[in-house]
Order: sequence, then C-alpha cells, then structure tokens
Amino acid sequence: MNAHLLATIDLATRNVADGGGPFGAMIVRGGEVVATGVNQVTSTLDPTAHAEVVAIRAACQALGDFKLTGCTLISSCEPCPLCLSAALWARVDRVVYAADRHDAAAAGFDDREFYELFSRPRDEWDLPVQRISTGEDNAPFTAWTSLATRINY
Repeated sequence: MNAHLLATIDLATRNVADGGGPFGAMIVRGGEVVATGVNQVTSTLDPTAHAEVVAIRAACQALGDFKLTGCTLISSCEPCPLCLSAALWARVDRVVYAADRHDAAAAGFDDREFYELFSRPRDEWDLPVQRISTGEDNAPFTAWTSLATRINY
C-alpha cells in the first residue's frame, strides 16, 4: 500500500510541475493499478475534475462498469466531500490517503467549510437550496420504476 501511496504523491507532484493542482489518485484492484488521475480543475475548467473523480471515471471506463466493487481508491490527500461522495457512488471497498485536510488547508485548499456546511441545517447555508413542488415531481421516478430494462444502481 505504501508504494501506491508514494505513487499518488509522485503523480500529484508531477501534476504541479505540469501546471495542475497538487493532487493525485489511483484505483487499485487486486494490487494492480486500474487507473490514475490528477487534478484537472484549472486545465479543463471543470470544478469536479478532482484527482479522485478523474481516477474513478477512468477506472469505470477501463473496467466497463460504473461500480468499482473490489477496488481501493488511493489518494495523495484526504478526499474532499465531493470525492468521498464519488467514492461512495462508485462503491469502492476502501479509501486510503496520505496528507490530510489540514495539510491541504495549510497549502490553500481549505475544504473545512464544506464539511461544516453539511453539518448545518440548509436554511442556514449561504447558498439557497430549496424544494419547489411542480405537481410533476415524481414523473421521472415513475418512468424509472416502470422501466423493465433499467439497470439498478
């Protein structure tokens, strides 16, 4: 596991040299690297292109499945809430990281506000998030549950 962690640190460090953010990640299954990813937020203008998400996307393509059961997400830094959510949706078995959120914050990547935000009621958030009922709210779910060919996830 240490070799994989060191490899993600190397990915992250090389990404900085290439003009990217200081984050690297990989998906490993059975000791073999399935896919890697580096932070591509600024290079692709995609705020979701975190190293972990990039690695998860690449691994799903490599394995031909949207579930990464049996895999481990290894990251150079503690995954943020976005990346943890992606790992949960991908159904990885385990997440391992090197630096933590405090190390990231000291370098200017402070996601503590997001951890704190999710612990507060939505009506206290700076970003308004509200439900507005249309009377047709469940139509997509009705269509989904009626679909005999749906792929459950």
